[in-house]
Amino acid sequence: MSLRFVSKEIHAYLDYPVAIGLIAMPSLLGLGQSHPLAFWLSVVTGIAAFVLTVLTDHHLGLFRVLPYTFHLAVDGAVGATFLIAPFLLGFSGLDAAYYWGLGATVALVVSLHKGETAAPGLL
Repeated sequence: MSLRFVSKEIHAYLDYPVAIGLIAMPSLLGLGQSHPLAFWLSVVTGIAAFVLTVLTDHHLGLFRVLPYTFHLAVDGAVGATFLIAPFLLGFSGLDAAYYWGLGATVALVVSLHKGETAAPGLL
């Protein structure tokens, strides 16, 4: 039994709330105490994530021009960026914890992605 259970459909439902959270949480948490980029990195990433979701070829994408595999690759890159940002940019305290927590969560969700299977008889 595989632990990979995050389907394309589940992932799509997570995308919009995550994008909105990335935009809103820096203000709610007061990020940016250790470095102004700790505030703006999340906001800009949230806006980009919203646009990416709108353009992704999944059932909640509005224009569906970007392949879902590209979306997953971007998510993986964001997770890695969030994990290393505190070190590279000198974030500390809550700013660092926020990015380490988000980076680990994004990396976990991407790693739990369940590959798509073809419908019977289509192979």
